[in-house]
Amino acid sequence: MKTVVFLAAAVIAASTASIAPAHAIDSSIARQLNALDPQERREQRCDIEAMSRIAKAGEGFRPDKVIAYSRADIIEKGDDIRAPGAVFRSAGDWYKLKFKCRTGDEGLGIVSFDYKIGEKIPRSEWDRLYLYD
Repeated sequence: MKTVVFLAAAVIAASTASIAPAHAIDSSIARQLNALDPQERREQRCDIEAMSRIAKAGEGFRPDKVIAYSRADIIEKGDDIRAPGAVFRSAGDWYKLKFKCRTGDEGLGIVSFDYKIGEKIPRSEWDRLYLYD
């Protein structure tokens, strides 16, 4: 169930990334996120925010997937999430990512978000990191 909800939210977020404000999500995504437990809701909301911010940064990326825990476990403390080993996919390639995210509004709002894009991940590492086309 968790994967299905995330995939639906990711597709919706990716398709609306160019029209929605960075801190807002549409009502259908909010309903899907509300169906999750608070911890999962915060993580998924931060993943959606990462896709939105990266898409709007003007660096030519069009992210369609973020995995917060691919290269390292996420670190959670209250409404704060750190993802030092995140990755994102854009145009079929995977890139290293790290982000810090603070949520509000029961995990639906973003209070603060900082991120750094790393290097492209060689295809030879995809299997080890459970990445895919």
